[in-house]
Parts: sequence; structure tokens; C-alpha cells
Amino acid sequence: MVRVTACTNQKGGVGKTTTVINLAAYLALSGTRTLVIDLDPQGNATSGLGVDRRSVQRSSYEALVDRVPMTDLVRTTPIDGLELVPSSPSLSGAEVELVGVTARERRLAASLSEMNGRFDRILIDCPPSLGLLTVNALTAADGVLIPIQTEYYALEGLSLLVNTIRRVREGLNPRLEIDGVLLTMYDARTNLSAQVATEVRRHMNGTVYDTVVPRSVRLSEAPSHGLPIALYDPNSRGAHAYSDLAGEVAARG
Repeated sequence: MVRVTACTNQKGGVGKTTTVINLAAYLALSGTRTLVIDLDPQGNATSGLGVDRRSVQRSSYEALVDRVPMTDLVRTTPIDGLELVPSSPSLSGAEVELVGVTARERRLAASLSEMNGRFDRILIDCPPSLGLLTVNALTAADGVLIPIQTEYYALEGLSLLVNTIRRVREGLNPRLEIDGVLLTMYDARTNLSAQVATEVRRHMNGTVYDTVVPRSVRLSEAPSHGLPIALYDPNSRGAHAYSDLAGEVAARG
């Protein structure tokens, strides 16, 4: 049975897209049939997986607004077993276009119900906001992966996100749970990173992954080459971290 995970945090710059791309790559390399759905109008997961955003004719926008079958939108990536539903700038207008639509929060869930067992894992890259696109992702998902940057103000806004997850669970999707919290951009040279990691683990009560993603120039460079870190620099610290995370995610089910 497919497991759908929404990767979200309304704070930008926390490593959300980096996590989606690289976790998906390592899941696929382990033999898990994996799909990435890019719901962020910025399209960074799309370009980070080697798809030129200018070449995208149809995207997740068409699935949400025009009800185009999701299977018609899937693109291949440089990783065998990893496929992509790309984003496009038109997604930025989707929330306005869907305002008057009945069951607008369930458009993505309806699309995914038509996938017919093609994938084992689906990862959704959400925009850095708690608007209708993110609510669609949470309504379609089984779980939520929350990346948190190990810097000052890391916990700022987290309670808002947790409350949103709770409201979606109560009103739209009773199966939704927090799959895990991922500490990103960890700098072992600073006391601050260690202090923030300790505080997040205390605050999130057992949901934080053991894996910690370090600050890494190689992780930052990889998207500009349209490659996940597994292909760009598989021996880097960032690559080892996301490989470890994939193992943890698979073990949690």
C-alpha cells in the first residue's frame, strides 16, 4: 500500500525541498518505487530533479484545477524508480481559482486515489505557507515530515504548523500523523546547533529522527546540476545523512 508523506514547514529556507529530493532518491535507490509531487510554485524540486521548468507543459496545477489524471503528468528523473509530477508558475494562482470549488481541500487526494498502486512512496514538496496547496497535501497524506533548521528561532511557528496538522486531522483527514521531524543545516562547530537540537527533541517528544543533516556546500550545489546528492557527490557528508534518513523512514514504515 502506498505511503504518502507531505514535507512541509511554513518557514522558508529550512531544507524542505532538499529533503524531498534526496530522501526520494535514496528511497528509490533502495528499490522503493517513489514519486515526488512538486506543489511549490517556485518549482525547486522540479529543477532539482533535472527537469527544465521552462519545458513543463503540464504540471500538478493541471491535476488540481483541471482534474487531469496524475498518471498523465508523471516525468522520469535521473534516478531509476524515482518519478516526478512537476510544478509550474501557474500553481501560484491555483488557490484563488479553487476558492469557489466544492471539496477544494480534497482535489489532490482525489487525484492520488487514481494512481492504482504504481508507487510505494509518494513525497509531496509543499510551498512555504499554510495555504490551500499545503492543506491539499495534508489532506492527501498519511504523514508529515517537518524539516527544522538548527538555528535561532527554529521553533518559531512550529506550534502553528502542529495546530494546522491537528485541525486537518480533525476535520479532513483522521489518519494524518507526524511521521517525523528532521534537524537540518546542523553546524557541529557551534554550541547553538547543539542547543537547538536538544530543544527540538525535547519539544517534539520522540518524533525527531536520529539522523541530522549537516550544513553542506555539496548539498547546496547539487540542485544547480539537476541532480540529487546521491548522483552528484555520493561520498559527501550530506549524502551519508540522507542515506541514513531513508533507512530511518523505511524502518518507521
